Amino acid sequence: MKHVYDLIVIGGGVLGTFHAYHAKQKGLKVALLEKDQSPQSATVRNFGQVVPSGMNTKWQAFGRESLKIYKEIQSKFDISIRQEGSVYLASNYEEVQLLEELAEINKTNNYSSKLLTKDECLNNYAGLRDDYVQAGLFFPEEVIVEPSIMINKLHAFLKEEGMDLFFNSKVVYCDETINGIVLTLATGSVFMASKVIICNGSDFKTLYPSIFNESDLIVSKLQMMATKPQENYRLKGSVLTGLSIRRYEAFEECASYSVIKANENKESLEKKWGVHILFKQAHDGSIILGDSHEYADASEIDNLGFDLNMDIDNFIIHEAKKIINLPNYEIQRRWFGMYSQCKNADIYQNTIGTNIHIVTGIGGKGMTGSAGFSKQNINTIFNF
Repeated sequence: MKHVYDLIVIGGGVLGTFHAYHAKQKGLKVALLEKDQSPQSATVRNFGQVVPSGMNTKWQAFGRESLKIYKEIQSKFDISIRQEGSVYLASNYEEVQLLEELAEINKTNNYSSKLLTKDECLNNYAGLRDDYVQAGLFFPEEVIVEPSIMINKLHAFLKEEGMDLFFNSKVVYCDETINGIVLTLATGSVFMASKVIICNGSDFKTLYPSIFNESDLIVSKLQMMATKPQENYRLKGSVLTGLSIRRYEAFEECASYSVIKANENKESLEKKWGVHILFKQAHDGSIILGDSHEYADASEIDNLGFDLNMDIDNFIIHEAKKIINLPNYEIQRRWFGMYSQCKNADIYQNTIGTNIHIVTGIGGKGMTGSAGFSKQNINTIFNF
């Protein structure tokens, strides 16, 4: 048989690609199979922020390892990584308190951060409104990426490194035999591997529908948009705001978090739609704005609909204008992304037989945590 590998990874998004990358780094013969011409789902439909600062202690460690991996690859091959740091902007005394507590936690974690005064925030971030910001917390090591550019350039890098990548390759059967795992594609092509890792929720659903329907996976729908390019305006890095401080899991480890959350208005629109306001300047000069979170069980994904809710977009713009005075808020593009996550775990993992590993449901941690998590998971699966 022509297509025989130590490992085949199904799913060419960021989670699958980094599993393939780390296996190749260990000297394994690896193939990566992607059902589309290029990834179409969560990997290319996200904000493009790599922010370990927003994660709990466990996933911050994976995120920090991801930063090292991204920067190492960027030093060899341009995959659009820009180290411009991330800042969290507090709008009131409760959010300032959370920033101060997180800064202390990160001292313990030996993760570099710097508290910024109101004046430092205003001087560092053009257009930031004086009546919004009270203080900031800056993480200098963090990076931003252009998601669709990054994943396609990462694939180009892997090809250059000698990995076999197969696009438009939909797997329809996955069978474990005494000789190994046999994969059959919709085209009739057959592949064989010692181990298979499935890192794509739709492939998981196709191959193992009953297990998929019994899983605790849920899907989140996020709305984002991009302004027209901002002439003579520069916004550095990732800008995360008060609603992010109140939402990101890193802050759950702060002593004041539970009391502050308990006092929030549970009937507010930001609660209803899961909105927190983020800003990032893309390579074309536009500003990416977002985002929102609506949820459904993975087996009922159609309930989320395939349209954009303009009430959500208008609310995001309304709130964003309270934070930064951009030269223009004219929107040139709107989109949504969907990602899967678990109700009861931080990632979905299931082993079928002994050599078929399903790894999906990484949630909003994908762009930040996949590179670091995949490195550990390959070591675990192959007993390195």
